[in-house]
Amino acid sequence: MTSLHPAAFLLLGGLLLPVLPLTARRVALLLLPLAGFYNLLGYQVGDGQVGSLAGYELHWVRVDQLSLLFGYLFHLAAFLAALFSLHLRDRLQQATGFLYAGAAVGAVFAGDLIVLFIFWELLAISSVFQIWATQSARAIAAGTRYLLIHISSGLLLLVGTAWHYQQTGSLALGHLGIDSWATRLIFLGVGIKCAFPLLHSWLVDAYPESTPTGAVFLSSFTTKTAVYVLARSFAGTEFLLYIGAAMAMFPIFYAVIENDLRRVLGYSMINQIGFMVVGVGLGPGMGVNGAVAHAFNDVLFKGLLFMSMGAVLYRTGRINGSDLGGLYKSMPWTCGFCMVGAASISAFPLFSGFVSKSMVMQAAANEGHLVVWLLLLFASAGVFHHAGIKIPFFAFFAHDAGIRCREAPRNMLLAMGIGAALCIGIGSFPHYLYRLLPYPVAYEPYDATHIVLQLQLLFFSALAFVALKLTGIYPPELRSANIDVDWTYRKLLPG
Repeated sequence: MTSLHPAAFLLLGGLLLPVLPLTARRVALLLLPLAGFYNLLGYQVGDGQVGSLAGYELHWVRVDQLSLLFGYLFHLAAFLAALFSLHLRDRLQQATGFLYAGAAVGAVFAGDLIVLFIFWELLAISSVFQIWATQSARAIAAGTRYLLIHISSGLLLLVGTAWHYQQTGSLALGHLGIDSWATRLIFLGVGIKCAFPLLHSWLVDAYPESTPTGAVFLSSFTTKTAVYVLARSFAGTEFLLYIGAAMAMFPIFYAVIENDLRRVLGYSMINQIGFMVVGVGLGPGMGVNGAVAHAFNDVLFKGLLFMSMGAVLYRTGRINGSDLGGLYKSMPWTCGFCMVGAASISAFPLFSGFVSKSMVMQAAANEGHLVVWLLLLFASAGVFHHAGIKIPFFAFFAHDAGIRCREAPRNMLLAMGIGAALCIGIGSFPHYLYRLLPYPVAYEPYDATHIVLQLQLLFFSALAFVALKLTGIYPPELRSANIDVDWTYRKLLPG
């Protein structure tokens, strides 16, 4: 076991990057996540680090297969996000991005609730700078609302932890369940970060206001850390089946009518987290395996989609579907990478989403949850509509908006290329991912039944999209504001 904390190199980057000159800073941006990944390879299942604070014994590191998988994932995500943002000169945005990634790594290796709380709050404080860095009035207001909501999440976690300790004398971060009011408060705090229904709108309020590069960081860490805590502490909680099914369903309708393509991706993120939450609710075994495998893949394909839309925004200054179109001529590589992300999130065979989403759905079927399975099936068709078709169609095809711009910078293209290669590689050779999962895998995604069912679903979804477009029924891309739950606190907290 190494003596360095798993998050050490990322947190060190957050402290060093502001004082480094430009060339050294760019080298550090790429080397620190790689050094952190190498450091992580020195850890084995069962390793741990214990310290003390104010008389309490704190478990700063607890290593098992679940924490290792998320640790590998977050270092990979930090590297891709750093590469994508390599052209930036904004020291604060880059430094806080690394603090943000380091906080996520620290949270997934936390061995007790106090250590989790420390990194939980660092997640909130460091991530908001990815929104504020836009420096617009809308971004400042959205970031302020985001920060207040996530501090509220931390307060719920803290109060629940104190109450749980009073009741049980334990601070261990293990299975908690929702049998007491203390653990229900913790569950609610996690639910905010996980974007549960009615607690979700901070995501679609704030993420679209972030910088083109900040959205890539944001899409990778906050919600996936919450999914990790759900898998760690609330696996098998039946209530999660219904929460997850609702999450997979309702964003579809918002995404179809939304004009801002990054906000569409925000709704799509909630939709995909719904599949993960259902998997956690199904419990240890195939359910949790499917949930964490889909979390791993979602960071890659959702990050790829946010990168492609970030590149579009960076080059054109536009992100509304009504203002875009025809960009495949000017940005062919970005268009191609976006298509890979779209195929992956839509769960085309040979792409990453297929080998994890189908595991969750198979687990639901195996456990006899027919209604949940049917809802997930409908949600799968819906995500193909809004993320698989709508995003690339309105950005790169549709009508020619007359925009002529340069292709994305080389560092952006390289980051997108690596992400696209991973989406295809995992989809083609899923057993490399399956070996990292916390439970033994007895599942074969490329079964004839799975393939035929998914191809039928994709075919009829595409047919429905074409029919709706040709008949004029499909909602047009309009400059409009869609009312969501965030309307209430926008009025209370306008900024």
